[in-house]
This record gives sequence, C-alpha cells and structure tokens, in this order.
Amino acid sequence: LQRVPALCLVKLFVSNLQESESENKLDGETASDSESKSEFGGSPPVPTSDDTPEVLNRALSNLSSRWKNWWVRGILTLAMITFFFIIIYLGPMVLMTIVMCVQIKCFHEIITIGYNVYHSYDLPWFRTLSWYFLLCVNYFFYGETVTDYFFTLVQREEPLRILSKYHRFISFTLYLTGFCMFVLSLVKKHYRLQFYMFGWTHVTLLIVVTQSHLIIHNLFEGMIWFIVPISCVICNDIMAYMFGFFFGRTPLIKLSPKKTWEGFIGGFFATVLFGLLLSYVMSGYRCFTCPVEFNNDTNSFTVDCEPSELFQLQEYNIPLVLQSVVGWKTVRMYPFQIHSIALSTFASLIGPFGGFFASGFKRAFKIKDFANTIPGHGGIMDRFDCQYLMATFVNVYIASFIRGPNPSKLIQQFLTLRPDQQLHIFNTLKAHLVDKGMLGSLEDA
Repeated sequence: LQRVPALCLVKLFVSNLQESESENKLDGETASDSESKSEFGGSPPVPTSDDTPEVLNRALSNLSSRWKNWWVRGILTLAMITFFFIIIYLGPMVLMTIVMCVQIKCFHEIITIGYNVYHSYDLPWFRTLSWYFLLCVNYFFYGETVTDYFFTLVQREEPLRILSKYHRFISFTLYLTGFCMFVLSLVKKHYRLQFYMFGWTHVTLLIVVTQSHLIIHNLFEGMIWFIVPISCVICNDIMAYMFGFFFGRTPLIKLSPKKTWEGFIGGFFATVLFGLLLSYVMSGYRCFTCPVEFNNDTNSFTVDCEPSELFQLQEYNIPLVLQSVVGWKTVRMYPFQIHSIALSTFASLIGPFGGFFASGFKRAFKIKDFANTIPGHGGIMDRFDCQYLMATFVNVYIASFIRGPNPSKLIQQFLTLRPDQQLHIFNTLKAHLVDKGMLGSLEDA
C-alpha cells in the first residue's frame, strides 16, 4: 500500500514527459510522423547547401545575404528568360523536346526525394520500376498524340499503323508487366514501405507526366496558347517577388513565410497588364496564332493559316463608368486579349497555390528545394510547380470556350473507314445538306 503513491507519481511523471515531447514536435509533426521516421531509417533529407557559383559569390561578397540573394535570383532569371526566347525562336519541335526534358528532370527530382527517404532499406527494383512506369506512361500519352496529330504519316507507314491500331493494348500490357514486377519485388517486413513508394511514383506520374502532356496539346492549338500562359506565370512570379521584396509587410500564408499580401496583389495587377500587352503583340503574327500542324509533303511542322476571329482586331464599346476616366468611347483590341485576362487572372490568383502545394510538400520532408540545379532558385520543379497547374487550366479553358470540331481530323478519320462506310456517310451528309437548302435536290444531284 505504501508503494501505491510512488507508482502514481512515476506514472504522472511519464505522462507529463510524453505530453512535453508531443508539444515540442516540429511544425505540426504528429506521432505518426515520428513512426514514419523510424520506419524510414532516419530523418528526411536535409536542406540543400549554397550552390551559388563562385564567380557570383566573389562579385557579391560585399552585399548582405538579402541583397545577394536578390542579385543572384535576378541574374539567373534573366538568363532563363533569354533561354526561353531562344527555344521559342527555334520552333515547336524544340519546344516539345524541352517540355519532355523538363518533365524527366522534374520526375527525377521528386523520385530522388523518395529515394532519400527509403534508401536505408535498399528496396529492390525501386528506381528501375519508377523509371519503367515513366516510360510506360510517356509511351501511352505521346503515342496518343502522334496518332492524333500525325495521322496521315502514321497511316502511310506499315509499322506505325500497326502500333497505332493496337496502341492502347500495348500500353496496358507494358503497365501490367511493371505491375507484376512490383508484386514480385515485395520483400517481407517492408511491404508497407514498398506500397508507399508505389503510390509515390504514381502520384508523381499523375502530376508531372499528365500535365506535360497537356502542355503539348496546348502548343498544338497555337504557340500563343503555350507562350502567353507560361509568360504570365513567370511574370507573376517575378513581380510578386519584386513587390514583396520592396513593399512586403503582411504575411500571406504560413506555408511560405516570405510570401506577402503586397506581393500577391501587386503581382496580380502587373500580370494582368502584362498579359494584355503580350497578347496584343503576339496576336498580330501568324507564327504564334496558327495551330501547329504537320505537313505531310515536307515532313515538317507548319504554322501558316488564315487567322481566326480571335486574332482579328475588333471594336468594343467602353462601359460608361470608365469613359469619363479614360476619355474614350470605343477601343480596338483582339478578342484573344479578353481571354488573356482570364489566363493572367488564373496565373495570379490560383497558380500560386501550385507553389504553396510544393512548399507544403518540401516542409513535410524538411527540405529547402527539390534540388540545387539552378543557383538561387532550387530545382527545375521549384520553377515549374505553378506551370503544371496552369497547363491544366489552359487545356480545360480551350476545350470549354475555344475549340470546336476540327474538319481536318474528321476527314482523316473518314479516310480510314471502309468504302461502304464512307459511302454511307457521304449519302447521309448529302441528304442533310439538301434538307438545309445548301445543295440542290437529290434528283438534280
């Protein structure tokens, strides 16, 4: 009986110790996070070290860390913008190649984080299966694109025609092979970790590969649908940083402590204005507004067409409220500029949430950047976290408000039918046109 109070005191001390430990956990870390740490065999990856080139370090050695980072980011940003202009000048084929390279690099950065978390158990076939699934998904998506946009070329070559006919079955077979390889690679006592990685790989594929595929589709609608959205995201990123650097006082979101309301609002207005000006300049050039099509005679891409109504100047009445302010009653502008307001608004208000999502991901694994590929900016994924969200919006926007039936694609599909099917469609279409009064009677025909 004398020992009962002592035991109670010990239990009370232990419970208080456990409560204090739980209160001291970092940034919302839970007990399950601690268990995951022990399963992973160590702490998450550490933040990347300073990767600034030595030349810049010496040149900026007299500046404070704040201004040094400003100049490093500024110089590298100008270099990336210059590179962006160069690849635009080189044409759509180079752009598609760059998109593919960026996709592979982003996938590599995210998978490497997973590898650093799981590597202590040396899980078999982990990296091999990750890259194999990347190959399978790319084969499926880009195979669909080739069949859709290079239909005549595919039908002209016998091997390509066979691959096109059975493309989805081949893709499914390839994926099943990887699925079976994963099941065979399961190791006792590590099942849960391996399924974590299986889900990690598939979510990465969903985010990276699917979005890059949508970027390619946007490019085929016309380079302006590729350049303007990407440029709006870049402009918003730069202007939000500039406004936040010089005027930022009010924190915006806890996931990104350096983001401020001043930068968010300033970036919005600057991006909308930039989108209007860039759209006005680009809408006057056919090389930007025409859909990217494959010329079967020259076996090359062409961007020559008669501009649609979206890219023809029209006169619009200014609302009465604004007439007294601007002093104009009407304004001449391209209809695409109106669409650019929607694109720049999304890039400014919703696009940054892609960056916030990435910030939350990095905080979950205690890392500063996805990689140290670009000094002052981090990895490729750090620069493209908002671009992928933007690509999805642009693709949905085009499908909902812009794109209509494509006559050339319908004709391509028509030519692949059997002669009796073609004749049936011809007679049906002819009867429909006669009913509409667009052709003479069937007897006259």
